[in-house]
Amino acid sequence: MEKIKIFACNTAEKFTEEICENLELKPGKITFMKFKNDNTFVQYQETVREHDIYLIQTTQPPVNERIMELLIAIDAAKRAGARRINVVLPYYMYSRSDKKDQPRIPVTAKLFAQLLEAAGADRVITCDLHNSAIQAYFNIECVRITARNIFQKYLKDKNFAQIVVVAPDAGSVKKAHRYSHFFDCPIALVDKRREGNEEKAIATSVVGDVKDKTAIIFDDEVETAGTLIEAAHVVKKAGAKDIYVACTHGLLVGPAIERIKQSDIKELIITNTIPISKDKRIDKIKVLSIAGLFAEAIKRCNEGLPLGDLFDL
Repeated sequence: MEKIKIFACNTAEKFTEEICENLELKPGKITFMKFKNDNTFVQYQETVREHDIYLIQTTQPPVNERIMELLIAIDAAKRAGARRINVVLPYYMYSRSDKKDQPRIPVTAKLFAQLLEAAGADRVITCDLHNSAIQAYFNIECVRITARNIFQKYLKDKNFAQIVVVAPDAGSVKKAHRYSHFFDCPIALVDKRREGNEEKAIATSVVGDVKDKTAIIFDDEVETAGTLIEAAHVVKKAGAKDIYVACTHGLLVGPAIERIKQSDIKELIITNTIPISKDKRIDKIKVLSIAGLFAEAIKRCNEGLPLGDLFDL
C-alpha cells in the first residue's frame, strides 16, 4: 500500500487500532479539542498532502457530536491537500431514518450522506445498512460490506443438528433466504406489526415449522431489544429448541441488556461496529470483531482491487 494514512475520530480509537494491526500500520496522529464556547477544533499532527486518508468514526453517544467531529475532520483533510478522503463508518448514523413514511418528517439518512459529500468526502465505507437503498443517496462511491460470512462461520462451527432460519419480519425474508441457502435449511417468518414510531413491535405468530429445531434470527441491528425479544418469545412458544440471534450492530440502549438477560435467547451474536462497554458484555452476548474485514476493504480500495469477492472470504 502506498501513501495511506488511517485516523481515528473520538471514540473510534480501539476499532482503528485493530484495523491498523491487520494492515501493519500505525494510526495517524490527530487532535480533537473543544474551545470554551463548545466549538470543536481538529488538527492533523502529521502531513496528509497527496495521501489516501481514512477517517474512522463510530456512533458512541452523543451521536450528533460524533457527526460534527467527522465533518470538521473531513474539511481539515481537504484543506490540507489530501489526495482522497475516505470515511469509514462501521455503523451508518441515522440509517433508520431512511424514508418518508409519515407526513412532515425528514429523511435524515440522505441528509447525512449530503453532509459528508459537502464536507469533501470522496468515498464512504460502511457495513450492513438498515436499508441497502441508502447507497443510492450518495453521488460518491459508497462501499457496503457485510458481516454475513463472519456470522455464518461462527454458527457453522457450532454443528447444530437441525436449523431453521427465522426472518424477524417480512422485510427480512430475502436476507433469511440467503442464510438458509448457506445452511441448507428451511426458513420461517415472524408475523409482527409496528405502530407509528413505537420501538417495540407486536409479534403474533410464526409462519413455518420451528418445532424442536435450533432457530437462528438474523437482523441488521438491535437497539432496545423490544422487537427482538418479542420475536424470540413467539418462536420459543412455537416449539423451537434453542434460539440464537445474530445482529451486526449492537446499539443495546435503554432496557436492552435487562431484556436480553430475561429473554428466551440462548446467545446474541453481534460485531464490534459499535463500542460495547464492559457492563454490557453479559454471558448471553458474544462480540465478534469485524475490523479485519474493514482492513481488507481499505487495502483493496487503496490498491484499486475489486471488492466483490470480499464477501466470500
